[in-house]
Amino acid sequence: MTLNEYFKMAKENKTAIGHFNFSTEDVLKAIASAAKEAGASCVMVGTSESEADFIGLKEAVAMAKAVEDDIQFPVFLNADHFKSFEKCKEAIDAGYGSVLIDGSKMSFAKNTAVTKKVVEYAKTINSDISVEGELGYLKGGSLIQSKMEISPSDYTKTEEARIFCQETGINRLAVVFGNIHGIVTEQKEKLDIEHLMKIRLAVPDMFLVLHGASGLSDGDIKESIENGITNVHFNTELRVAYSEALREQLSQNPDETTPYKYLAPAAQEVKDLVIKKLALMA
Repeated sequence: MTLNEYFKMAKENKTAIGHFNFSTEDVLKAIASAAKEAGASCVMVGTSESEADFIGLKEAVAMAKAVEDDIQFPVFLNADHFKSFEKCKEAIDAGYGSVLIDGSKMSFAKNTAVTKKVVEYAKTINSDISVEGELGYLKGGSLIQSKMEISPSDYTKTEEARIFCQETGINRLAVVFGNIHGIVTEQKEKLDIEHLMKIRLAVPDMFLVLHGASGLSDGDIKESIENGITNVHFNTELRVAYSEALREQLSQNPDETTPYKYLAPAAQEVKDLVIKKLALMA
């Protein structure tokens, strides 16, 4: 099955496909094995532009393919929040099966134009490549922050969503309805489910994507899936789990020099977390 076929199945069943970022092979293996163990239909693994620069585009493709073959489970690699046609083209040419062209900081016209260009190019390479666009201003970064001001003016506008999806031919739309990137420590994150429902009514056939799920309550995640979200992205929580476990291992074993002995427990923390998150999407 293609990724778009898995999304169609998720939409029909009111479930969601999990998307988790990685920048090392041990985290990639932890994510994929967790998804298989959790009984998920498939899993998406993503690299941001910075993560891809660290790993290498071709290396990320090879790693994802090797893990998929090794555990016999569908793993789809996504270029996550790539900001230009040129970067998306690099990912597609390297073998990525999915891309998110994030033109959300551009004008609506420029975002529409560049997203359409990516869709058209992807089709010339492989019609099964899944392309995602983004509308709305998703604040924050994949890190721990104290506060983040969120305004309805940042939300995805329903009429723009309708036009954008028609004009670009995307498969998935990343939407903003109270979500942010990263984790905030001095305020409670809360999704505007009523606004999500308006977006869904405007683009009823579109696969809707929730970015910035780290830090959200289990209830908000479940309710968003019940109301049209078919793809949920996590990154910051995985980074926190991995780095905290790694610091603990190095602190407890300061003389240890064998990498897999302190990396394995950190990867296990990621695996355990992914299993918990996937339970929310079933």
